[in-house]
Amino acid sequence: MTKRIAFYLFYDQDGIVDDYIPYKLSALREFVDKIVVISNSSLTYEGRNKLEKVADQIFCRENIGFDVWGYKEGMELYGYQQLAEEYDELILLNYTFFGPIYPFAELFEAAGNSDCDFWGISEHDKMVPNPFTGHGVLPKHIQSHFIAVKKKLLSSPEFSNYWQTMPMINSYTESILQHESRFTKYFEDKGFKSYSYLPAEHYPSPYATFIDINKALENRCPILKRRLFFHDPLWLDINAIDLNAVYSKIQDGGYYDVNLINDNILRTVKPRTLYTNLELLKILPTDGKLYEIKDKRIAVVAHLYYPEMFAEIEKHIRNIPVPFDIYISTATKANKVILEEALKNLVFIKKSEVRVVEKNRGRDMSALFITFKDICKPGIYDYICRLHSKKSPQNGVNSANHFKEHLYDNLLASPEYVSNLISFMDKNKIGLAMPPVVHISYPTHGHSWFSNRPNCEYWADKLKIKIPFDDNTPVAPYGTMFWFKPEALEPIFNYPWKWEDFNEEPAHVDGGLAHVLERLIGYATASSGYFYYCFMTTRSAEKNYSKLEFKYQSVMSQLPNGDVSYQTANLANMRLRSLHGCMAMAVSILKDKIMSRYPRGGKLLKWPYKVALKLYKIAYKWNR
Repeated sequence: MTKRIAFYLFYDQDGIVDDYIPYKLSALREFVDKIVVISNSSLTYEGRNKLEKVADQIFCRENIGFDVWGYKEGMELYGYQQLAEEYDELILLNYTFFGPIYPFAELFEAAGNSDCDFWGISEHDKMVPNPFTGHGVLPKHIQSHFIAVKKKLLSSPEFSNYWQTMPMINSYTESILQHESRFTKYFEDKGFKSYSYLPAEHYPSPYATFIDINKALENRCPILKRRLFFHDPLWLDINAIDLNAVYSKIQDGGYYDVNLINDNILRTVKPRTLYTNLELLKILPTDGKLYEIKDKRIAVVAHLYYPEMFAEIEKHIRNIPVPFDIYISTATKANKVILEEALKNLVFIKKSEVRVVEKNRGRDMSALFITFKDICKPGIYDYICRLHSKKSPQNGVNSANHFKEHLYDNLLASPEYVSNLISFMDKNKIGLAMPPVVHISYPTHGHSWFSNRPNCEYWADKLKIKIPFDDNTPVAPYGTMFWFKPEALEPIFNYPWKWEDFNEEPAHVDGGLAHVLERLIGYATASSGYFYYCFMTTRSAEKNYSKLEFKYQSVMSQLPNGDVSYQTANLANMRLRSLHGCMAMAVSILKDKIMSRYPRGGKLLKWPYKVALKLYKIAYKWNR
């Protein structure tokens, strides 16, 4: 019987231990006698309790030297000689993958039957030139997310010497060059033999567990890399990696619970990145099958500043194929009388109520989160459709009408469409369903934070929403119409909002709380552990995709080639160089011209200069 010890490297910036980790370690326990968790971060009380149930020892350290030095310090604390004397095999593995997708028994059986001194799950093939240096060779190597060392190598002086002479690791690139890509060749050159469960020569790309993950899973690869979900979407695009197909294969396979994946990626991945990599967009027909949703408790919660627009909203809510309740907020008592009259005799509505908002501040957002806070508590309704009377008088008539139709149609196109949408939400733990970001007639793509990001960061902190922010286009219900599960928006509803938190009219501007909450809805959903999805009718998809395709090719045609990854990186560098250039010129003028000619005036400008320098540093950090 092989006696094994495993050193498991863990890191989470918030010290949270998601359930995929104890699940993995519990599955590993069948084959390992002792598990030592080395955490490169502090642990929450709950997280430590989870680990204590599956690990024999936990060692917390500062995140210095990346995973390499975590392993090094863990083994040194235990003692190389003691490891060699007590165990037949040492396993070094980490938190960077989900698993086992397929039973670890298959992996250990194959490795046990191999004539080797060390082994791993997967290999990265040789690359020329080395992508991390731009020259030389990246040797073929066993990937460091799982490396097992057998007795012969474990007890050798070469093994302890390798770790004792390891230089400090200061970056991810150094961890690759000084350890991951070096380990295999280093020991093979000294006469030790390696084995890989997924040998590189069986795959067309150099990175089987990433680029060829579909094929790797067909070969019963027991792991799925976390990086697939948060890696640069342009890189996945260039390599045509179909993550959605991989996720669906695991979900349909039934061996591994995808909720273990969901809980981690929703908390740690930027929503726009996850939305793109996992393709969180559903295009539904407006005809066809009517899905069964009779058992769902449904409400419409609407804000009608313009009561004359109720007829338009009524036309759309008639497409909800089951009886539902409706709650309407409005600005005046006179409006309330008009709306209550309009609601009479609508047989498809079970219950109706009209409320007058206490103050006309924050428009539809304050009306939702203050006026109807009681209605939107979990347990009352399963799904709520949020609507409002959208006129957008500040925009042109065509633009305003398109935006409004984009929202209404993609939420309430037909009874079949609505039943399909709710059924899909119900089956896939979706807490927020919204139309995609509007772009026809609106300059939203790449710029939809506008001036809201600083206040979004402020309020996210107050609401304890720790989801990483998107770089430029947050996944959000622009226009603030959407379907949602009350549980998904608890972080916002639970806050004790006051009317004074919202801007007074007419200062309904970017940066104000209403626009901030519009952008935080998606982050609140992820924070609650629910997916956010965009939904479109087939007609809306046709219209939006054709115009988006033309916009994309119009921009790319002005650049030297169609390599979008290269061009975006080049444009980003140009932007930074331009920022540096402007600042350097300002400094030069201040020092060489003003200070030399007008020393007294120059002294007066020192304070404005310091302010400008501080603003520059903020801008530079922002643009990075």
